[in-house]
Amino acid sequence: MSNLQKTKFAVIGGGSWATAIVKLLCNNQNTVGWWMRNDDAVSHIQQFKHNPNYLQSVEFDLTKLSISTDLETIIFNTEFVIVATPAAFLTKTFENLPKELWANKIIFSAVKGIIPEINLIPAEFIHQTFNVPFSYIGIICGPCHAEEVAMERLSYLTIGCSKAELAKEMASALVCRYIKTTISEDLIGTEISAVLKNVYALAAGISNGLGYGDNFQAVLVSNAIQEIERFIDAVSPIHRDTKSSAYLGDLLVTAYSKFSRNRTFGFMIGKGYSVKSAQLEMNMIAEGYYATKCLMEMNKKYRIDMPILTTVYNILYERNSPIIEIKILTDKLS
Repeated sequence: MSNLQKTKFAVIGGGSWATAIVKLLCNNQNTVGWWMRNDDAVSHIQQFKHNPNYLQSVEFDLTKLSISTDLETIIFNTEFVIVATPAAFLTKTFENLPKELWANKIIFSAVKGIIPEINLIPAEFIHQTFNVPFSYIGIICGPCHAEEVAMERLSYLTIGCSKAELAKEMASALVCRYIKTTISEDLIGTEISAVLKNVYALAAGISNGLGYGDNFQAVLVSNAIQEIERFIDAVSPIHRDTKSSAYLGDLLVTAYSKFSRNRTFGFMIGKGYSVKSAQLEMNMIAEGYYATKCLMEMNKKYRIDMPILTTVYNILYERNSPIIEIKILTDKLS
């Protein structure tokens, strides 16, 4: 597709978070690159100005979109590549691309998960697979739900990158009337925290589905942020404040919000759904499901005390009773 325009920013993905980020970029950019896998979805947007599958209320100015199913051309024509596909699909999405395509590209991950088959967070995957230096890799994280971005409700994003000037440039591209941004140099910590909070949202949903109330959930989430701190301090031992919005804020919104697919998935498990039936019913990816197993594998190296993570793993992968597992967990929390 040689008619695709050169862009400073391009988004890879066709889901709700990718759609929300494209919406934000269109506020500040003349042209935004956008890759989607589905030809029908691209044709629909080009004809009707809406994503047919996600955030259908968002209307796009077509003069600002350079949209295509040609992934290689979209990446070639841009400087900042924002990856917003589910973690489980990352390796397949990029498997046939030449490594030289990524030379001098700046990659920001908006992926809220971990790559299941290799137990890597997206930053590690990008670094190892495409030889992109960590200084050219960043993360876009919450607390922020795509649905509220679509409704233009005031939201906050944390932009993480070890190179502060790149984080600032990305932040400037996303900031608008209803989006405020903060900068962090803690790439690894923010990314792992963004993965862990999905697991704890599953725990919150399971507990709620079983009939536990707000009092218990407050204790659960309080213990969850302590688990997050213990784990990311072991993986990346630098000074950080896990009470800030990139860590605690992101955990809170994912554990409590009606828009949280991980909480919803957990709620269904608590109500007696099997994993397979919950996945079929949702028809969306709950990143915490895959992350749970990956994090348990990662923790074999660090041996951090993580009773909530272990409980969720026992329910989802060992198929233990949610009633019994959560009851056992209640005696381990304080």
